Amino acid sequence: MVCPNRLSFVVALVLVCSGELVRAAEPPPDLCSLLPPAMVSKTLGRHYDSPKKSVAPRPFPNTNQGTDCTYESGGHGLLFRAYVDPSPSESADLFAKLKSYFGAGSTAVSGVGDEAYMDKMHGLHVRKGKVRYFLDGAGTPKEKTDLALAIAGQL
Repeated sequence: MVCPNRLSFVVALVLVCSGELVRAAEPPPDLCSLLPPAMVSKTLGRHYDSPKKSVAPRPFPNTNQGTDCTYESGGHGLLFRAYVDPSPSESADLFAKLKSYFGAGSTAVSGVGDEAYMDKMHGLHVRKGKVRYFLDGAGTPKEKTDLALAIAGQL
């Protein structure tokens, strides 16, 4: 016979865990849709056209290709590069590995995704769940952080 308290605990645990799975949003098929040009324009204070999409290279063999979304405005450009990894743990491992290359002299950025840092060239690297993304080019560090927060809020 199963103890009612133990059964209640198991049922509660299953409900909590399944609720977490339901709340974790899957990234959209079109990763550029995470950063609409209207949001870029509003945040950066000038009109940006729809992004030009291209394939972002694999960071290492046997990893996923990503998506580059390049926004242009009169000689000013913003790159949003995003990757979707098979799992959050694989994403965390890749993020740490890449940070060993790009993270020298970086500054931690809190409140954006699961982990984030601004590299010494003011590129913003973010990981949330199984998605890793990078913002580089136009915009101040604060503006890039604002854009990253908007992206993270959709994941």
